[in-house]
Amino acid sequence: MITNLTITGVKYELNDTTKRYIEKKIGPLDRFLPRHARKSVTADVKIKQIDNPGGNKYEVEVIINVPDKVITAKDSTMNVLAAVDIVETKLNGQLRRYKDDTLAHVGRSRGVLARFKRSFRRG
Repeated sequence: MITNLTITGVKYELNDTTKRYIEKKIGPLDRFLPRHARKSVTADVKIKQIDNPGGNKYEVEVIINVPDKVITAKDSTMNVLAAVDIVETKLNGQLRRYKDDTLAHVGRSRGVLARFKRSFRRG
């Protein structure tokens, strides 16, 4: 669970339901991070209300600070909770890529050179 999670509303008053939903969706994203990054990760969630002639529109932006990188995702829809869901999906993919890039040993041992080294060691 991301413990340093700050939620702010710009021209939008946050209620308990929205806060709990954001904590439930964005908080567990640390499971897609490498173990060394889980201790120092921070997340900032900004919800902005945009007034349209056709109705209100809400923009959700999440900024996650991990070691050596800043990961951001932004989306705007007519519903705040739907925007949080979309941003969560975007962050999911970005955090998985970050983990694959930082952990060099994941998925690298199946290459041609690794097979050659294993066969060379045997005999």
